[in-house]
Amino acid sequence: MLAGLPPAERSTWTGGSGLAMHLAAGARKPCESTPCPSPDRRLSVSGWWPQPGEAGPTERAGAMIGDVTAHISAQPGDIAETVLMPGDPLRAKWIAETYLTDPVCYSSVRNMYGYTGEYRGHRISIQGSGMGMPSASIYAHELLAEYGVKTLVRVGSAGALAEKLQLRDVVAGIGAASESSMNRMRFEGMIDYAPVADFGLLRDSVDIAEQQGKNIHVGQILSGDVFYSERPDLYRKLAEYGVLAVEMEAAALYTLAAKFDARALALVTISDHLVHETHLSSEDRERSFADMVEIALAAVTK
Repeated sequence: MLAGLPPAERSTWTGGSGLAMHLAAGARKPCESTPCPSPDRRLSVSGWWPQPGEAGPTERAGAMIGDVTAHISAQPGDIAETVLMPGDPLRAKWIAETYLTDPVCYSSVRNMYGYTGEYRGHRISIQGSGMGMPSASIYAHELLAEYGVKTLVRVGSAGALAEKLQLRDVVAGIGAASESSMNRMRFEGMIDYAPVADFGLLRDSVDIAEQQGKNIHVGQILSGDVFYSERPDLYRKLAEYGVLAVEMEAAALYTLAAKFDARALALVTISDHLVHETHLSSEDRERSFADMVEIALAAVTK
């Protein structure tokens, strides 16, 4: 358990069930280190619970309820037009506190933390998205439709399918295949829509990685619906067709960005190799993920 660890290690993002373990150990909540929405302004299923004597929320067009959305409690103007989206809320905390100047926590609804600060003179937000396309779609949709976000960059982990990849390599997803039915339903089963990255963001990220001497690969990735797959043979088939790695969110982000005329890119770090059966330790993940984040921040502020 985390109770016996030094405070600095307890505050490090751990991924997966790390948040529950982190809080169970008596550690401070991630938002406590920066200003956060009032604890009295909690969301219910239909909005926020009003404080005594305060009028209740009124529903507006879209998902906005009482000046917040159903899943993000930021006020208008709290979120920058450029957002990095890690899946893990504790990784959002780590990015904000490591790279941003004066980060402010604008939302802690469902413990999915969001921060805004500055990076080298540019206003940047970091918003956790959770795991999988349904969760990521909720946050991406609300950011794009209600908060005017123009650029989304996913920064997360992936499992390598291609032999040539090594642990810690960064992959930029030029396109995202998926077995998900989300886009089939969106296009009424008539079209196999091909979600792709924004070329400008992709080009800038590759240029920056090469300038910084960081190892980056560009190619197709798979956005899977199933984490514990019972069909590893499909992974081998995908690798034969040039798919580099598997993750769980990019296809949804690319699709929604296209719908809202925004830019999106998925940058992922290889944390596990499904062919070599190797993986990074928690400590290695913390150090190695910095390359990916630094490429993303440099690309969106270029």
